[in-house]
Parts: sequence; C-alpha cells; structure tokens
Amino acid sequence: MQNKAGVVRFSVSLPPPLVEEFDGVWRDMGYENRSKAIHDAMRAFISDFKWMHEKGHVAGAVLVLYYLDKPKLLEKVTIIQHKFRDIISSTTHIHLEEDKCLEIIAVNGEVNKIRRMAEELMAKKGVKQVKIAVIAP
Repeated sequence: MQNKAGVVRFSVSLPPPLVEEFDGVWRDMGYENRSKAIHDAMRAFISDFKWMHEKGHVAGAVLVLYYLDKPKLLEKVTIIQHKFRDIISSTTHIHLEEDKCLEIIAVNGEVNKIRRMAEELMAKKGVKQVKIAVIAP
C-alpha cells in the first residue's frame, strides 16, 4: 500500500542469520538505515537480471566458479566456450584451490547469445556460481 510519501511498505520473512549478516554489511558500508540498503540491493538485483530480457549488443564478463570434483566438467566448460567462440574475446583461468577454479570469460556480442552461454554453464553439475556483468557499449 502506497502512503503519502510515495513509498510502499511491505513485510518480508527472512532467516535471522541472513538479516544479521545484511545488517552488518549495510552498517559497515555507512548506510543510515536498512530501508535505503534494501532499496539499493533491490535495484542492483533488478539491474543484474534485467539485461537478460533485453535485446542488443553488450560487452562484459562472465565469471564461472566451479569445482573439479565432477568428471569431465572442465571438458564440458571448454566445449561450451567453443560453441560460443563468436562472442568470447578471451578467457582467464584462475586456480583458487586444489579443486576450485574461476574462469573469467570476456564477452562481446548479442544479449541472447551471452544469456544462452551463461545458462548452459549454470546448468552443469559442479558449476557453483555464474556471475554476469555487462554494459551496453
């Protein structure tokens, strides 16, 4: 329900550890209150995923965190990269731990192709996280 100040108030149910961690972060960042921090977090969430529904040309990076405990995972990641070689400018492979790696994939191309590549990477067992940062040049 919108009040006179032009804001909507709503309640959210969250696990206490998540709230405690969030409160610590926004305080450390110097926010004056939780509402402003949630506002900015929601904006970032929307921005991070809104591009996936748009069309056009973007450039950026796809970060892929994965563990090597799944058979042939590295081979599967490489096959996906070769499939999308027309939008990949370069890749950097970083060994984080004995069995944990980070792949940084520089991309430059159509949104729909970058989205498809990210979705294929996300779907592989052993891939723990995929993070996408793009801009419209």
